[in-house]
Amino acid sequence: MKLAEKAQFLAYDPGVTPREGGLPGLDVLKNVISSINLFGIIAVVGALAISALVWAWGHHSGGHQAEANGKKGTVVAAGCALLLGAANGIVAFFSAMGTQVH
Repeated sequence: MKLAEKAQFLAYDPGVTPREGGLPGLDVLKNVISSINLFGIIAVVGALAISALVWAWGHHSGGHQAEANGKKGTVVAAGCALLLGAANGIVAFFSAMGTQVH
């Protein structure tokens, strides 16, 4: 195979794009994923509250290890909340970036 033929083969566009409504049950899947996201956010609220309590308890009791673990837990919970809240936007951003690749 010549180099030009290889490049042409690699540049082949199969013409596949996302299309809403192609399969039955799409609304159900969206509801399930939204519910999972909600449960995740609720769990993160609990994790943040517990981590903040551990942080405060460690600080006031002189437990440096507990204080450090509370700080880490608080930062991780805040990061998870950020990612869960921004999940739809992140996927939409990278999907739009992917459509620009030719």
